[in-house]
Amino acid sequence: MTAHFTSRDGTSLAVDTEGHGAPVVVLVGGAFNDRSTVAALGAELAPHFTVVSYDRRGRGASDNRATGYRVADELDDLAAVIAHSGGRACLFGHSSGASLALEAAARGLPIDRLAVYEPSFAADPSLPRPPADVYDRLTALVAAGDAEGATELFLGEVIGVPGEVLVGMKAGDAWPFLVDKAASLPWDVLVSEPWRLLPPERLAGVRVPTLALYGDGTSPWLSAAARAVGNTVPDAELHVLPGEDHSILQRPQALVPLLVRFFEGRAAR
Repeated sequence: MTAHFTSRDGTSLAVDTEGHGAPVVVLVGGAFNDRSTVAALGAELAPHFTVVSYDRRGRGASDNRATGYRVADELDDLAAVIAHSGGRACLFGHSSGASLALEAAARGLPIDRLAVYEPSFAADPSLPRPPADVYDRLTALVAAGDAEGATELFLGEVIGVPGEVLVGMKAGDAWPFLVDKAASLPWDVLVSEPWRLLPPERLAGVRVPTLALYGDGTSPWLSAAARAVGNTVPDAELHVLPGEDHSILQRPQALVPLLVRFFEGRAAR
């Protein structure tokens, strides 16, 4: 069932709901994601919970009424989704969606439990980080209507995709889907600030039970971020998924047993 909810600034958000069990679990996708990319995970969780997925503003069927980019607007969006889904929820976030979910919990949104997979923070001082001007250059490309350039910049400098891999991606069938999301990429960068080493106090403010997850085949940057969550959030547990990487949403069955146990209030062993 798809509905359209209105955020604080009038932005219309497209929201899907399936399942009928408790609790409500809201799925928050990351960069280049919309509610279609979390749909397979939602289908796996729906027999257990009421599962809510939504298009973050500026992508999919959600519009954007803001004149600039602010994390506060995305927090308002998430608050609106939770309010229209019963007033309280558990959250699962992937990548920059995990970073947004952590920020929402730290800001006191009505969240009961939080699971995050490979948040997009920079947490290891020994690893390279993108230059501090990457956000300004990204927003300039978006403002100029250069969606391909913005997509290439994000993948190359924020994600660290090698040039030869990027050439192959541009020739692939998924490239138009990625380019279509280019205007929303500044929000992904803002919520993570990947040029800045994550301050521990940003995670210490999360006061809900938290499950931090990463795959042992992922990049050192992402695994470091997940470990930082597991080691810093006061009530957190950390799990490593053997053989998995950042593309876990394509294999949702690997997540389901852990998420079901955790959202039911049992240890996600």
